[in-house]
Amino acid sequence: MYGLIVVLTTLALCSIVFAGELTGPAKVISTDTLEIHGTRVRLWGIDAPDKSQMCRDINLNPYRCGLMAASDLEAFIAEREISCLSVLEDECGRTLAICSADGIDLGEWLVRNGLVLDWERYSRRRYHAAQRAADRAGLGLWAGSFAVPWLYRACIRLGGEPASCSDDANAHP
Repeated sequence: MYGLIVVLTTLALCSIVFAGELTGPAKVISTDTLEIHGTRVRLWGIDAPDKSQMCRDINLNPYRCGLMAASDLEAFIAEREISCLSVLEDECGRTLAICSADGIDLGEWLVRNGLVLDWERYSRRRYHAAQRAADRAGLGLWAGSFAVPWLYRACIRLGGEPASCSDDANAHP
């Protein structure tokens, strides 16, 4: 009986360790979601424009900011091993994690480059300084105008079209 308890305890601890950290090459599913060894991981503490979301650049030309951000992330992590440390599981059952490449926090990198926003509601302002730096430097989203991702999604849920929900220069945090 004692042996069975030891085996079960060891198995439980191993599964906790595996659930807590995941390392390997990553595929970018979207700007805030990676897949490592078949497991999808959402980057904790950030909110990214959706793939259908349009933003405006410094010259007010529309561009697909969600797709551009995903492409930039893909280029940044190419050929690198990604390490993700699980923070929690959300209400949808997704693993939320802080992930890094060569010691660089991907959430912070995305925010610092103006590609996504610090989702302060969840991040407890972890990326606030990086966001202020991107805003001051006019990087990424901050170079033009955009609707914050959570307001864009709310507009879509209420029946809005991507084009009309995307374009709100007054929606900056």
